[in-house]
Amino acid sequence: MPKILCLALNPAIDISSDAEVVRHTHKTRTHNQQQFPGGGGINVARVIVTLGGTCELMFLSGGATGELLEAMLKPLPIVERAFKIHDPVRVAFAVHETSTNLEYRFVPEGPLVSEAELAPVFEAIETSDADYVVASGSLPRGAPDDTYVRLAEIVAKAGARFVLDTSGAPLAEALSKSKMFLVKPSLGEFEAFLGRKLSHDEVGAAAQAYARSGAAQYIAVTLGGDGAVLASADQIIRLPAIEVPVNSATGAGDSFVAGMVWSLAQGNTIEDAFLFGQAAGAATVMTAGTELCRRQDVSDLFERARAAV
Repeated sequence: MPKILCLALNPAIDISSDAEVVRHTHKTRTHNQQQFPGGGGINVARVIVTLGGTCELMFLSGGATGELLEAMLKPLPIVERAFKIHDPVRVAFAVHETSTNLEYRFVPEGPLVSEAELAPVFEAIETSDADYVVASGSLPRGAPDDTYVRLAEIVAKAGARFVLDTSGAPLAEALSKSKMFLVKPSLGEFEAFLGRKLSHDEVGAAAQAYARSGAAQYIAVTLGGDGAVLASADQIIRLPAIEVPVNSATGAGDSFVAGMVWSLAQGNTIEDAFLFGQAAGAATVMTAGTELCRRQDVSDLFERARAAV
């Protein structure tokens, strides 16, 4: 079975709660609090093991919140490796306003890291025997914008597949300078990179142009309630959204990536993996807060969507 390594350079402790109304100035009383280990790479690892897979997880960890994050990860069937940093791990907070069904998400920028603190991560990736390296999430402060570019080069040199889910300057650097296996921006992230709005009919061609440039073998652009587009140099696939009850969008993109990578590691086609990723993302939307998807929900949604294709 191909080996999967997940990388979280800016992990978080994710806390979610419900409130009837979110108001300024006055106290907002919350209930139904949940807390999970989070941040892109950690969410991907959580979903992969939920689906029945195995993976290795490398992440940065510092301060008292880093110790708490490590304790939260211990019960999970993940091979984990924490790289110590000085600054504490961030804490993210989401509030679901029950009166409107709106969700408010507060995401700190994260710790300040030095090149010396990042160096052991590069060394570990160089010696890894993983077949897939999945880097998901933002970069912490102090990490150069080309950090993912450098990691992609190491992975490519080893003959493995580099998968990236990020935004902003790190995404721009990667799409401009890397040769990756799979990149998964959201529509908003892809538009920000291009510097222009795209109609849904334009997304596939725009993504395919970067696949043909060699930036990535596959580019999957998620469109929220309008589905997703997968582009390669010679193919564009468009999938409609899978209709599900919406509870929280937190972690849906990470679940999409995890579903695709897990499916590919099972030996499935890129078309089936794309559909499975869509099912994993939709299953996560069904759960509250930062709970992420449930295995049976993913399986059911995948079979339903496949029957409809």
